[in-house]
Amino acid sequence: MSEVRLIPYHVEEIVDELTNVPRGVKMIEAPDVWDQADKGEGNVVAVIDTGCQMAHPDLKDQIIDGRNFTTDYNSDENNYSDNNGHGTHVAGTIAAVGTSNGIAGVAPKSKLLVLKVLTQQGSGRMAWIIEAIRYAVDWEGPKGEKVRVISMSLGGPQGTDELHDAVKYAVENNVSVVCAAGNEGDDNEGTEEFSYPGAYNEVIQVGAMDFKRKLARFTNTNDEIDLVAPGVNILSTFPDNRYAKLSGTSMATPHVSGALALLNNISQKEFNRNLTEVELYAQLVKRTIPLGYTKRGVGNGLLTLAIQDKMKNLFQPYTELWENEIKHDVGILSTQRS
Repeated sequence: MSEVRLIPYHVEEIVDELTNVPRGVKMIEAPDVWDQADKGEGNVVAVIDTGCQMAHPDLKDQIIDGRNFTTDYNSDENNYSDNNGHGTHVAGTIAAVGTSNGIAGVAPKSKLLVLKVLTQQGSGRMAWIIEAIRYAVDWEGPKGEKVRVISMSLGGPQGTDELHDAVKYAVENNVSVVCAAGNEGDDNEGTEEFSYPGAYNEVIQVGAMDFKRKLARFTNTNDEIDLVAPGVNILSTFPDNRYAKLSGTSMATPHVSGALALLNNISQKEFNRNLTEVELYAQLVKRTIPLGYTKRGVGNGLLTLAIQDKMKNLFQPYTELWENEIKHDVGILSTQRS
């Protein structure tokens, strides 16, 4: 039977002293758009991973529902606790509430649907992944909530038709699917490394950068990379009410998943309607900046949520000058005609 595993990651440090807003969240400029986006309120992100520590102080109020698809806990589907650590870390980057003694995620008012598909050892059956994707799309919360984003920091060397069909089912139902690119990179943009489901065209595939805006040595490169986000020494929640710094494209992925929750709210206000998955993806890539790497390395570039506001402010004096000139010309024309 096909097996999917956690994309390899590295625990850099268990942290006791905290910064309320981690560097990764700041680097993608999430706090700069929190007011516009209501911090992601009203959005549900499905985290398909190793589960989550349900009682963690920064996450306990963010979890709206969950399910265990694995054989852990005697296959009890109601026990989706994290016995690995990876899923709790991913969940915190997306939606940690930001208590005074904790940290804030990218979208700290969004909710999490926790779907445990990987065991304590970090492995899972392909069938569990497929079932969880379809479950996330069909799930409905107690107040009619629906999943807007699926976040998956997992992968395998080969895909299947059934996995691809599940991904397409999600996208067709306007659920964005965000996946890690993988950590098999050889620090050479000229070679390609693929991990599935990340390499499917329908997926938003995320590579990793460090805080110096350098491409992480381990990140996979291929012609399906959509964008990159912070993935080295990322501070987030960890089991036993702790916090840790981890590295991997697994850590870059939830930055993008949380960002989509923010952008969904911003876009709804701008367009006065719900956007399709394709339209929301367009809003995402508009908020990236190039870094001097090839498309195979970084796709559209580094996620930078406030870039449009910065551009607007930069060109505002020229816009006002142009508008004043138009008004002046119209005034002259009106005088001449009268």
